[in-house]
Amino acid sequence: MNAFDAPGTSLASLTLVEAADGISSGEFSAVDLATAAFKAFKAGDKALNSVISLEETEALEAAAVLDKERKGGQIRGPLHGVPLAHKDMYYRAGKVCTAGSEIRRSFVPAYTSTAISRLEAAGSFTIGTLNMAEFAQNPTGHNAHFGHCRNPWNADYCPGGSSSGSGAAVAARFIYGALGSDTGGSIRLPATMCGITGIKGTQTRVSRYGAMPLSFTCDNVGPLARTARDCARLLKIIAGHDPADPTSSKEPVPDYEAGLDGDIRGLRIGIPTNFFFDGADPEVVAAFDGAMEVLKARGATLVRLTIPHMDAISTYGAIVSRVEGSTIHAQWLRERSQAYSVALAARHYSSLSLPAAYYLEALSRRGPILRALGREVFDKVDAFAVPTIRMKVPTLAATDVDAGVPGALDAFGAIAANTRPINYMGLPGVSVPCGFDSDGLPIGFQIQGRPFGEGRILKIADAYQSDTDWHRRRPSIAA
Repeated sequence: MNAFDAPGTSLASLTLVEAADGISSGEFSAVDLATAAFKAFKAGDKALNSVISLEETEALEAAAVLDKERKGGQIRGPLHGVPLAHKDMYYRAGKVCTAGSEIRRSFVPAYTSTAISRLEAAGSFTIGTLNMAEFAQNPTGHNAHFGHCRNPWNADYCPGGSSSGSGAAVAARFIYGALGSDTGGSIRLPATMCGITGIKGTQTRVSRYGAMPLSFTCDNVGPLARTARDCARLLKIIAGHDPADPTSSKEPVPDYEAGLDGDIRGLRIGIPTNFFFDGADPEVVAAFDGAMEVLKARGATLVRLTIPHMDAISTYGAIVSRVEGSTIHAQWLRERSQAYSVALAARHYSSLSLPAAYYLEALSRRGPILRALGREVFDKVDAFAVPTIRMKVPTLAATDVDAGVPGALDAFGAIAANTRPINYMGLPGVSVPCGFDSDGLPIGFQIQGRPFGEGRILKIADAYQSDTDWHRRRPSIAA
């Protein structure tokens, strides 16, 4: 009997790093972890609908192979024996990849995404695919084709999107970590709404080869997990140049986890005085202010500053992502329009009417805006922090655009107001839980750094988590 057989403990409750380290020490096996994960999914997912498919027989066989390798002294990498499940938009050769859509319900790719390949080369194995917004295009968790995903803290509420299954499954302790994607907040939103940690790297930091595209300019691949340390380990593995993705950066990838020493003394953290707090709920602001006091007590300096050109950034970012998304879907919109949900079809048809001049202007202004950001922000601070979402987590009913609920469209659009601009800027951003609202739903804040400053923002996030326990809180549905 090991320590995790004791009452009140569970293998499924481990962080990703704890799971990997336990495998390495021989405390438990990959088969043990996979069995715990499947048990947790079967016990709790009926209430959450976080899963599209589970691959139990194949996964347990893979786990047994990894256990045999470990006993023989063969270790593939820092995730050896750790089961993962991923948003169902990452291609795996010979496996159905639905992208949460009716159109691709039976699509079987012939190749595997680089991110999946790198995780498996590091010793992980995939046990299933997770629910998501249709074609990764809503911030709530609604899905008209596979059913709505639900928040593990309260099933009536949004889990966030579009990586809804990833956020819900990790928070519910069904799985140790998951890939999401982030074009306008789709990693950071479910991380915040479900009370876990998620990071999008600098634009081009992670290869997008084999990931369903949404916006050439704004798409990002990244992980959701329990802690900043978990995310650091996952990001180190998937980051770096990929010849199969010529847009991926050749910037060297540091050891993010090695940099998590808790020392943020002297770091300057900016708090914007414009845009990001407009209309913010008082409970969200109070939780954010409390988080900043924790960082200040750790030795960070808080600096109030203005983020330049925010109105332009918000407008240009929306134009870019909508035009590029409708371009990718143009042929299907002509040939299979009835296969889209009402809200997504409306979004794409309206986007097709945007003038080319608007799109080209949005692209051409990006460079000057980023140079201004460097001068007016990153010459003054090392990172800046804002609430991930300004509102309390809304219910699924209140944000059901397809049902025509009054006010749903406004709420739907407001959710990602603080995350979308970061994608247009191309900056790295990590979302961290920092409290709960009066309805018992999580609140989070996000930290943005300069390009390729993932190590610094993870360092800040980890330091915060060293002094708080919000990331350790578990919903009652958790395994």
